[in-house]
Amino acid sequence: MTSPASDPPPLSGRSFAVLRELMVERQIVARGIRDPLVLAAMRKVPREVFLPESKRDLAYEDAPVPIAAEQTMSQPYIVALMAEALLLQGGDNVLEVGAGSGYAAAVLGEIAGHVTTVERIAALADAAAAKLAELGYRNIDLQQGDGTRGWPQAAPYDAIVVAAAGPQVPESLKAQLKIGGRLVMPVGADQHAQELVRLTRLGPADFTREHLDDVRFVPLLGAEGWPSPEPAGRSARDGR
Repeated sequence: MTSPASDPPPLSGRSFAVLRELMVERQIVARGIRDPLVLAAMRKVPREVFLPESKRDLAYEDAPVPIAAEQTMSQPYIVALMAEALLLQGGDNVLEVGAGSGYAAAVLGEIAGHVTTVERIAALADAAAAKLAELGYRNIDLQQGDGTRGWPQAAPYDAIVVAAAGPQVPESLKAQLKIGGRLVMPVGADQHAQELVRLTRLGPADFTREHLDDVRFVPLLGAEGWPSPEPAGRSARDGR
């Protein structure tokens, strides 16, 4: 007689470290990410600890992972792509809109001098702030509020990254970007598919715009985003 099947044992810290290295090599380097600061940050931040215990075995899959409040933790490649597109030099002042689990903020915090991250959902903001504090990130300031308005108290920013998709780039965010600063955000009139763009501020009202990739993110809700949520499917290239 065979014994009943049992649940597999949980992965150890060493196992996660191995999966993290494989993730960087197979999902990120293999797709062309080369920035050494980004690669080092992706190798260091323990993605699994930003997920509940029940989902930690999914931490290094090549896909987004659902978290609370119908949000997702972005696919690792998308986190790396957006971080690299910011062209950080180290010591930068960065704004992130949409903290979610706090994972991407931790990646940015490994590179930037200071990160302000704004999350509209109070429960997510509280959980992410607690996790970042637990991990010792003293250069990350998490605020709860409407990220479409940015966070003018810490502006101007060398770089701004938006982890949700809006119909256009909010004017408040553009105004809070330094001359020479970069803003990376998914934009599109269709809540089901967008383009990832990078704006570079050349002057008070002068910006260049570059197309980086085709993506699908959850909608950016707020005064300068979408007024209400709309259900959307997700793919392997979905964001947060």
